[in-house]
Amino acid sequence: MDHTLLPESSKPILEEFLSEFEPVYFEKNEIIKQAATSERYLYFIKTGCIGIYIENSSNFVCLDFGLEGHFTCDYLSILLNKPTPLILIALENTNALRITATRYEQLSQDPRYKNVRLAASEYLLINKFQEQINLLTKTAKERYQLLQEQYPGIENRIAQVHIASYLGITPQSLSRIRSRYKQAI
Repeated sequence: MDHTLLPESSKPILEEFLSEFEPVYFEKNEIIKQAATSERYLYFIKTGCIGIYIENSSNFVCLDFGLEGHFTCDYLSILLNKPTPLILIALENTNALRITATRYEQLSQDPRYKNVRLAASEYLLINKFQEQINLLTKTAKERYQLLQEQYPGIENRIAQVHIASYLGITPQSLSRIRSRYKQAI
């Protein structure tokens, strides 16, 4: 979650909230959460990138990226308190903070932290709706441009196959879009 989504008055509360987390490090390509398991942690990314995937019959499909300043996890699993088919993978060497789902629930009962949870939940919901709308109404080129605006320089950090999967296109299509995009700039 981008800190700018919180009111200025809530930012000290966010820092206090994050003080309850423990540091954790993931190597690039490390699987953080397997499919068909329950999420045990909520993560706050300090540096690096975590991808959220689902496996279909032939490959992995990227559903989301979490980068610096974002909370990420299999939130569906936390909310439903059961296993999901989602997989979390470190797409770069990643330094993060984590808190157990149980402790997150406990802290969320504290009135001081309810705004943090609400802002994080609303951010995730808004992002998912916007991504769904974009996938259904925008061209691949338009989705790539939006990705560039949302995550400047991501193509220098994340393998093209992950970006293509997130955009719902093949790596070859992404390569063509990228070359046209660079020519237009």
